[in-house]
Amino acid sequence: MTNATRRSVVSGAGALALASLARSARSAQGARPNILWLVSEDNNPFIGAYGEPLTHTPTLDALARRGIRYDRAYSNAPVCAPSRFAILTGVYPEAAGPAHHMRARAKVAGLLQTYPELMRQAGYYCTNSSKTDYNCDIDPAAIWDATGAKAHWRGRSAGQPFMAVFNHETTHESRIFAAVSGRVKPEQVRVPGYLPDTPDIRRDIASYRNLMEVMDGQIAARLAELEADGLSDDTIVFYYSDNGGVLPRSKRYCYEEGLRCGLIVSLPERFAHLAPKAAGGVEERPVSFIDLAPTVLALGGVAAPAQMQGRAFLGPKASPQTYAFGMRNRMDERYDMIRTVSDGRFRYIRNYMPNRPLGQHVGFEWLAKGYQDWERRYRAGELTVDQARFFGPKAFEELYDLEADPDQLRNLAAAPDQCGRLRRLSAALDRHMLAINDNGFIPEGAAPEGYLQSRAQGPHPLKELMVLAAAAGRQDVRNLPLFQGKLTDSNALVRFWAAQGLLMLGGAASPAQEDLRRAMAGDTSPYVRVVAAEALAGLGQAPSAVEALAGLTSGAQATPVQLMALNALTFVGDEAKAALPVIEQAALSKDQYVRSAGRYLAAVLRGEYRPDYRVFETAVAGLG
Repeated sequence: MTNATRRSVVSGAGALALASLARSARSAQGARPNILWLVSEDNNPFIGAYGEPLTHTPTLDALARRGIRYDRAYSNAPVCAPSRFAILTGVYPEAAGPAHHMRARAKVAGLLQTYPELMRQAGYYCTNSSKTDYNCDIDPAAIWDATGAKAHWRGRSAGQPFMAVFNHETTHESRIFAAVSGRVKPEQVRVPGYLPDTPDIRRDIASYRNLMEVMDGQIAARLAELEADGLSDDTIVFYYSDNGGVLPRSKRYCYEEGLRCGLIVSLPERFAHLAPKAAGGVEERPVSFIDLAPTVLALGGVAAPAQMQGRAFLGPKASPQTYAFGMRNRMDERYDMIRTVSDGRFRYIRNYMPNRPLGQHVGFEWLAKGYQDWERRYRAGELTVDQARFFGPKAFEELYDLEADPDQLRNLAAAPDQCGRLRRLSAALDRHMLAINDNGFIPEGAAPEGYLQSRAQGPHPLKELMVLAAAAGRQDVRNLPLFQGKLTDSNALVRFWAAQGLLMLGGAASPAQEDLRRAMAGDTSPYVRVVAAEALAGLGQAPSAVEALAGLTSGAQATPVQLMALNALTFVGDEAKAALPVIEQAALSKDQYVRSAGRYLAAVLRGEYRPDYRVFETAVAGLG
């Protein structure tokens, strides 16, 4: 909308009425600002103000000129649902299992306070339009004054301050499943070094830039509404994306492309004192979305509850962060466990399951032509070492210089001149995981998963689990006696990570075969039995291991156990054909993720799989 159009909208008597209403509202609310959150989905800062050369984003560029641009802003998970849990509660999702898994249901209703509840208690009118996706059992209708497509600040009482959220799905991952034309053409884009330079990947990159332009126009329309209502001088405006993405190796992955987001905050002149920098300023210190809830509460003059694990980055008591933390656990049907920390210049990544390839097949993810083309080139042996790394096992530790190596291709973890930095970032990550009581070492659905349950003394020996899991991830045969001894521990979580350690040792775990057989046959934890069976399959005991995994895949088991068993069978190889009837039954499951895992594995074992094989289905539609 042009300035002339805006002036026309508010001209004459309408403008006088709106101005009068705005003056009344300002007088009634005193020093409290309105707060407007404009949220996009699944995108890195492909924005002109961030130095993006191709994307046309005049609205966001202008917002940055009159506000603050946060250059190192990060989501706390590289996917939407866990990230939104953190934003809503101010609690890291891995601190309240199973919120750290994609599409889970953490039980925190009545336990954790959300920022809209607290803002409403302080007199704010709070609306959400319209996405929720909070990864927990909190009822959106109970925490917002209005939620849904029609929710708007215009529903508030006269003089009442508002906190309004508008979500824009234009840039969601699904929007690049088909080409999007626009001013950015495939031949213009830069292909990062970890991807092959193919027509499909170029098309995805160009399509995404064009979607960003469409989204920018939607942001413009919302800001025009704010101006038309005479509220621009009284409203602090935030723009951010809910996580990174959505091109290959971005969303779901703990690199910059999965976690780095745009964040722009524009404060009108009367609230400029709440900002750490003048209009047009750039903040280079790391900020993460765990900080959004305490920040909005601080702006509204509301005390943040003790549960909140972030810090306000605006307001009278703003305190800058030193680090931004992120994580990955189950992504749709695939289990993994990754933790990461960045100081804004360097990124440290710790892979607790380095035996699993980074690029595990995910049915929904593989609907994108770019992923299909990437795998097709890998299977044909046409990739460079950097491009093929996605499909291989991971290093336990990764360290990247984000300025010298923005594509994160050169792992500096073993570089002698980076030893001090690696130790410093590793120690910061350890302190963080202990401080928040990380639930990631608990198999999904197992005791004592949960915000309160995992804090009880005894069942969740986090320090011991962290040491054991790190030993497992390092894949050092000298730890074989440690894993054998811990395989009979009284704590099921300790036994689980001891079994993981033996699995990751591969053939070097041969002396522990009898220990693994006993665990596979008789451990009280089905999760331990799954891992023990997979380890035995790799030690030449595939027939009995596959039989055990087939039983753990059956519908009699809890869904996470079925899914973990299917994941294990996926890495057994052709020997898993003996379980094909059970796998085909799983492919008909009512659970979307069990179904996807079953469909993929059945297709592979029958020799029908190809990279464009449609695994993801929203409803059961056979196996073809």
